[in-house]
Amino acid sequence: MEKDFLHFIKGKSFDLIVVSDSEAILGIGDQGVGGIGISTAKAVVYTLVGGIDPSRTLPIVLDVGTNNQELLDDKLYVGWSHKRVKGKPYDEFIDTFVQLVRKHLPHCLIHFEDFGVDNARRILEIYRDKHAIFNDDIQGTGAVTLSALMSAVGVTKSKLSDQRIVVYGAGSAGVGIIWQLRDAMIRIDGISKEEASKRFYMIDKDGLITQGFGDKIRHGQEDFVRPDEEWDDNDRHDGKIGLLQVVKKIHPTVLIGTSTHAGGFTEEIIKEMAKHTDRPIIFPLSNPTKLVEVDPSKANEWTEGKALLATGSPFPPAKMPSGKDYIIAECNNALIYPGIGFGAVLAESKTISDSMIIAGAQALASLSPALKDPDAALLPDFGCAPQVNFEVAVAVAEHAVEEGIAGVNWKKEDVRDRVKERIWHPVYGTYHYDAAGEK
Repeated sequence: MEKDFLHFIKGKSFDLIVVSDSEAILGIGDQGVGGIGISTAKAVVYTLVGGIDPSRTLPIVLDVGTNNQELLDDKLYVGWSHKRVKGKPYDEFIDTFVQLVRKHLPHCLIHFEDFGVDNARRILEIYRDKHAIFNDDIQGTGAVTLSALMSAVGVTKSKLSDQRIVVYGAGSAGVGIIWQLRDAMIRIDGISKEEASKRFYMIDKDGLITQGFGDKIRHGQEDFVRPDEEWDDNDRHDGKIGLLQVVKKIHPTVLIGTSTHAGGFTEEIIKEMAKHTDRPIIFPLSNPTKLVEVDPSKANEWTEGKALLATGSPFPPAKMPSGKDYIIAECNNALIYPGIGFGAVLAESKTISDSMIIAGAQALASLSPALKDPDAALLPDFGCAPQVNFEVAVAVAEHAVEEGIAGVNWKKEDVRDRVKERIWHPVYGTYHYDAAGEK
């Protein structure tokens, strides 16, 4: 692999690698080597709204096979026609790739995209303290959701740690959000890890995750498992503790959906939540639109305009009881991950720390229109993404310098100007034909 790798990067310099093994492409699943399109598109977004020079980005797909039978049966499939490699061979392949980047491109950020739920967090945890690593499905989703929630608690004049948070959908996105929110509670509000963990209730297809799940508790969920003694037989239906039962019992202030269960936030559930909190914070984040837990206009209607809303896909404005339009914030990762990556690249950060991500999320939250008008959107419009990601990049790079993990010898007060200098602009020289020129 090293010979091929060196041949490809010979004479080139790279700041960013976007890599996927294509196991869990959003909405369409395992795409084999077709995942190169996702890596390429994400790299393009880094350029369009983050300012990274496109000639210094490298999209990669790791071909570890595919479990997509349609591709395996296709004689024209250009990838390796083999079932996905798992276990030790898979881990060794990933490690070989990462070590090649560390050896030959030591300051290059590695952005992991659309890895399967069993591998995404595990890979992140193995390498995040050894190199500048970022997993968008876990950290990007968590960071933009944190920004929206910080904006919402700014409207309600409360703290992150005051919230009772139900996350409906306990896959990599849901768990990533919980980890990011918990880390922010610890760092911003100063509470312990144990106390912060108690603020969360995770629900998957088998109901609320409690100690009774036993072997079904997956890696990353352990800290948030609820004690069985909190619940009695009256809370269970068909052996499960469902979302409605959780809402009735704990009176959540925040409801986050990452389940892809279309309509999972029913009218009864939303109205029950709204009985017990003045401004219910409701984030149906599942993509695509047809899989969203609730149409935000319905949530707005059922709460009589009280809900603070953000979604994972774009939606038209909802109508407030006054007739005013309520703009639905879109928790689009592209509002933050290009800035986090650009800031880390510019600072030549040795790693991407949790505090750097929180600094980026705080920068995004500080630009929330809702902080000026409580009935405005919780996040800036996506049309402002370049300006937003500039502020995120500055905050991330400043924090890397402060934290002592930057590879550049900058002062914090110089960071903003340095970021401005390094933004790539699509400006091309104009050439004129000179008939008398050199032949």
